[in-house]
Amino acid sequence: MQTIGTQKDSSAWIIQTWAAFVFSISMTSFGIVNLPVNSWVKGFMGMGLAFSVGSTFTLAKTTRDLHETRRLTARLDEAKVEKLLLQHDHLNLK
Repeated sequence: MQTIGTQKDSSAWIIQTWAAFVFSISMTSFGIVNLPVNSWVKGFMGMGLAFSVGSTFTLAKTTRDLHETRRLTARLDEAKVEKLLLQHDHLNLK
């Protein structure tokens, strides 16, 4: 049976993604705070930013979980097929 290794991201990639995330949230928040509008408009935009970030994390996690489930199902199906082929080979050799 073929083994599928886990995918490991490099430390540089992880640092870059976190830095980009922190930078984008910081700059967007800075922009909202410095908008020349009423406080309630800033609050509305801040809530929109918070919900957008939260829903993005949820979507990413759901997509990853779905991918991992499909990968596991494919590995189980492959193991079943290999078992059937081995049984078939043993029957033909006798």
